[in-house]
Amino acid sequence: MLRFGAMSSRAPKATYDLVLLPGDGIGVEVIGDARALLEVVAPAIGVRFALEEIPCGGKFFLEDGTRDWPAGSEDKCRAADAILLGAVGWNGPDGQPATMPDGKMAGYSPVIGNRMKLDLYANIRPVRCLPGTKHGISGQFSAVWRPEAVDMVIIRENTEGLYSGIGERAPRRATDVRVITWDASERVIRRAFELSRERGKGAPSDGKKRVTCIVKHNVLTGCRLFLEVFRTVAKEFTDVEADVAIVDSFAMFVLTTPERYDVCVTTNMFGDILTDLASVLQGGMGMAVGCNVGDDHAMFEPIHGSAPPLAGKDRANPMAMMLATGEALAWLGRRYADDRLLRAHRAIEAAVASIIERGEPLTTDLGGTASRSVVAMAIREDVRARLAR
Repeated sequence: MLRFGAMSSRAPKATYDLVLLPGDGIGVEVIGDARALLEVVAPAIGVRFALEEIPCGGKFFLEDGTRDWPAGSEDKCRAADAILLGAVGWNGPDGQPATMPDGKMAGYSPVIGNRMKLDLYANIRPVRCLPGTKHGISGQFSAVWRPEAVDMVIIRENTEGLYSGIGERAPRRATDVRVITWDASERVIRRAFELSRERGKGAPSDGKKRVTCIVKHNVLTGCRLFLEVFRTVAKEFTDVEADVAIVDSFAMFVLTTPERYDVCVTTNMFGDILTDLASVLQGGMGMAVGCNVGDDHAMFEPIHGSAPPLAGKDRANPMAMMLATGEALAWLGRRYADDRLLRAHRAIEAAVASIIERGEPLTTDLGGTASRSVVAMAIREDVRARLAR
């Protein structure tokens, strides 16, 4: 379980308000699985979830013509206790990704818009290989590394960098401005050091608490600032080793020596690319969770995207969405000092781990033959049984 700061003094709630953002493609399918999982969890632990589902994304824009989600959606997300996001992205009639009149992708509002407006400044992605996980890197499914060698968290700054939305387009030129500020860098770097301390176990290779700062400071001015902030914050955490890696070298070493890493922190675009790469270590993007966390709000998602070719075929891997749902419950459990939610999170993690280790049922991305719905049902039934004990 990720620990998002110390347990709060807030009292547990009888009802937790969750916004569900299905989006497009397989996002709709896996959000349905998340809803069904919550319907199993709620009576088993004695809480209520008030679920509000808001349509959004590329398909919504193509039908609406002006917006990528309904008016008032931003306020509903702000009022929610937590948000679960499926995936967004859909092609228009020209075969290209649907784009709104302002040039933003259709689906910007529920994803990047929420990150910016709710100040979800830390994108936290756990990278852990469960025993029994297989990969198909060579085209043949085989055991992936030693599972115990892969147990890290990559944190990326989530509100600026190349995603700041500043740029221009000319007929033969386009410019994207990469904004790196001291304040935004400091808070996400501090979160990385705090998480290393809270995890406590350190890197798998040597047990050392370590934060690795991933930059391209030999070339980029913004990275030099980010590294300066990193070194300043590191002085406050003398029990945590401060490590620096150049981004292109890290891309190699994270795959060849993953056991060296505990917590890694980087800027927005670097983190976006590297976390997708690191998902290979855990069986692919069907196993990878994204936690968008701020001080007051949080949104949880699988990182696999909307995958239009798989939509409607019952072939998506639901595990990332199930695990994301568990992380949402863990965040709420700590925020409201609610052990019931923490227990549910542990049950979800254990259910997924049990199925992976057993080797069935698994979807095709993990070397199995089962459908999405069969895997999701197996997870729900395992969770139900664990919570009944």
